[in-house]
Amino acid sequence: MSAQKQAKRRTAPQIQARKGGEPIVSLTAYNAALAPLVDPLVDFILVGDSLGMVEHGMDSTLAVGLDLMIAHGRAVVRSTAEALIVVDLPFGAYEASPEDAFRSAARVMAETGCGAVKLEGGAHMAPTISFLVARGIPVMAHVGLTPQAVNALGGFRSQGHDEAAREKILGDAVAVADAGAFSVVIEGVVEPLAEEITRKVGIPTIGIGASSACDGQILVLNDMLGLTERVPKFVKRYGEIGKAVSEAVAVYAGEVRARQFPAQEHTYKARG
Repeated sequence: MSAQKQAKRRTAPQIQARKGGEPIVSLTAYNAALAPLVDPLVDFILVGDSLGMVEHGMDSTLAVGLDLMIAHGRAVVRSTAEALIVVDLPFGAYEASPEDAFRSAARVMAETGCGAVKLEGGAHMAPTISFLVARGIPVMAHVGLTPQAVNALGGFRSQGHDEAAREKILGDAVAVADAGAFSVVIEGVVEPLAEEITRKVGIPTIGIGASSACDGQILVLNDMLGLTERVPKFVKRYGEIGKAVSEAVAVYAGEVRARQFPAQEHTYKARG
């Protein structure tokens, strides 16, 4: 009997072809526990460098290194089968030159098996995006509030409030689209600007704290599940998993302390 055929993963060109069509659903996921639960329900999974804060307790994404991104990216790819997996290039891994960016991106693609990489930055990163795309690496761009540039931006605050800022962000989005990015994340910009960008660029826009008019949306999975205490104002809680975990652990701890833990009736067997 032949083996069951595995579902074919979505690809970057398939995501790009969704411009103006059915909204694109995406979430971040960082590990082999949660990624398989997300996989059949979304179009792409982003292994974001936000994992530094969410999974490792860092204050920002700036200390996340390439090895850490590869370790998490590999875990997500191994544990999924359907969604396109996009892995962030971390701060310092791509900004110096297109050649540096290619070395980092090639390593991420080869060592994780992901289908695309994401990098932050607008017009100044367009030559790098073009360089990568010409060498077979699908690139998702990221404009607006770019967390890796949080110090230059003056903190995590929404962008595009004055005419100069709006023109710059719009120009950034047009530049990365013209450079060959297959989609662009628009983060933390005023809603009319996100809508204008979506109208003017020929690739899908993925909003996060931007506008429902974008071609798709993304959230940090841990935020929307209630696994993190402090979340951006725009995040809707779709679950309270953190509260459920705390309650379950409290019950367990109470039973142990009261010596009411269930008797072990069977001999322990290691997994596998």
